[in-house]
Amino acid sequence: MGAVLSELKVNKISKRSSNNISIDDPLQLKSFTTTQRDAITGMVAGDTIYNSTSGTIDFYNGSSWNATSDGTFNFNIDYLVIGGGGGGGSSSGGQNAHSQAGGGGGAGGYRSSWNNETSGGGGSSESTLSVAKNSAITVTIGGGGAGGGSAAAGSSGSDSVFSTITSDGGGNGGAERGGNGANGGSGGGGGSGGSGGSGTTNQGKNGGSGSTNGSGGGAGASANGSSSGGNNGGNGGAGQASTITGSSVTRAGGGGGADGTSGTDRGSGGTGGGGNGVGRDVAGSAGTVNTGSGGGGGGDDNELRFGYAGGKGVVILRYATADVGSVSNSGLTIATSTSGSDTILTITDGDGTITFNS
Repeated sequence: MGAVLSELKVNKISKRSSNNISIDDPLQLKSFTTTQRDAITGMVAGDTIYNSTSGTIDFYNGSSWNATSDGTFNFNIDYLVIGGGGGGGSSSGGQNAHSQAGGGGGAGGYRSSWNNETSGGGGSSESTLSVAKNSAITVTIGGGGAGGGSAAAGSSGSDSVFSTITSDGGGNGGAERGGNGANGGSGGGGGSGGSGGSGTTNQGKNGGSGSTNGSGGGAGASANGSSSGGNNGGNGGAGQASTITGSSVTRAGGGGGADGTSGTDRGSGGTGGGGNGVGRDVAGSAGTVNTGSGGGGGGDDNELRFGYAGGKGVVILRYATADVGSVSNSGLTIATSTSGSDTILTITDGDGTITFNS
């Protein structure tokens, strides 16, 4: 049986001529957690409690409980949220010496509030986020997109999320012979003869375009992917550096485009983890895991025609250690570290929730 609201008991109440009631000591309402409140039975309209989960005064209106304010247990937290990188496009192989190159994948969207550091695409640093204690907050780590199969585009990366902040997955690289790079956090590179994709405003840059034979590089968080010239693959765009973990680390580089003939002029992956494109008898590479970087494009070599996967995204959080009692989560992989008086949480996998307890 649920709890029943208590009767009011006081030691002394004084009556004022203005018809107000004066109580000598502070009024202390009965305290309930949200779970305990919802188990109360026998309520009537006007019943009032203190909600110790949200730090609010809640009243019953005859059919439901309602808080008189937003939650009062809030604190400030800085974040770096990077979406999953896009997969590189592919060719059909066969060493036909023409139109045989898949574009590099674009990096995942890059959003940051830390220390006035810029977000992707040249965007300004975002505002520190105020979040509620004792409430489950959504977190999703975006997966990297798969590399394209034979003569196919790669797959775009998935979005990463923390609370109200979403960073878009990176655009995939286009396939050979006119395949366009996809739009995304950062745009994917065009396959041979295709155009690069566009990046999301304040998250990433634009992918490079392919030439008749070579393919374009995928964009990184801070630089466009290079377009192909002649048969060469364009380089992936550079990523963005952040000191949120206490040291400078560059992430979210674009994937390199591939050489479209029997040559070795492949595009290099952008700084920050971008994968290299394929050259003749030279394998490419995937985007680095937990940097949200794009994968390299597949090239003319029949054995190396497939595109490479983009890197998984990441969510990094930083807050004053004294502001939080403990942290719990469901469905997430989290590494904890400290820097001075701050706690840093690096979330590398999962789709779940995190709760900051008082």
